[in-house]
Amino acid sequence: MYETIDYAESGDISTVTLRRSRINVAQLRELERVLDHLEDYGKTRVLVLRGHSDGIDFADFDPREPMDIHGFNKWEKLVNRLERLEKITVAAADGPTVGGGFQLFLACDLRVCTTNASFALPEVNLGFLPGMATFRLAKYVGLGHAKRIIISGASVSADEALRLGLVDRVVTDLEGGITAAIQTIAAGNVVAATLARRLLNESYGAAVEDAIGHFLAAQHRALNQSAFLETLKKERKNS
Repeated sequence: MYETIDYAESGDISTVTLRRSRINVAQLRELERVLDHLEDYGKTRVLVLRGHSDGIDFADFDPREPMDIHGFNKWEKLVNRLERLEKITVAAADGPTVGGGFQLFLACDLRVCTTNASFALPEVNLGFLPGMATFRLAKYVGLGHAKRIIISGASVSADEALRLGLVDRVVTDLEGGITAAIQTIAAGNVVAATLARRLLNESYGAAVEDAIGHFLAAQHRALNQSAFLETLKKERKNS
C-alpha cells in the first residue's frame, strides 16, 4: 500500500515507520494519505511515529529550474496537521533525526529515543532554512539553545536532548520506551488532551483575551463529550 513508509494498526495504536533515509515528495504524499485516513476513519487513540531521517532528498530539486516554495508549503501544512491531529502522538527515534525528521519529531506530543539517537538541523549550513523548526524549537529549549542548534547546525546527542527538554525519556530498549510513554497517557481522554495541546501551542502567541475565548470554546466541547458526562455521573453517585 505504501512504498516509503510502513503503516499498521493494533488495538488503540497506529504506527507509522519512515522507511526512507531522506524525505522526498513521495513520502510527503504517503504521510498525507495516512493523516487523511486517521482524520476520517482512524479509530485508534495513539499514533506512534518512528524511524530515522537524514533530512531532505535533494534529488527532488533541479538547480536548472527556478526554486519553487510550493513544496515547502505542502510540507509545513503536513507537519501542522500532525501537530493538530486528534490523537496522542508519540515520536520514537533510534538513530539520526535530521532536518524534516526532526521537524516531525518536534510536532509530536511525547518524544522518546535511545542512546543511539541524535538530532540536528543542518539547513542553515546548506544555504536554506529548517522550516518551522524556527517557530517550534525555542518553545522546548529556549531561545538561546535554539539559536545555537539552528545557526551552528551542530548535532545534539540523546543525553543533551533529554537535558534540554527535546525528549521526555532516553532508553536502551526503544520498544519498552514506547510502551512506557503510551502507558503514561493510557488513562487519559484523547479529546481533552488534544484540546489542551492546542491551547498550549497557542499560548506563546495569543493575547490573553483571545486565549480566554479559545479556552472557553475548548472547555465547552470537553464538557459536552461523553467522557466528562460519565465522570460527572460517577462523582455525583459517589458524593
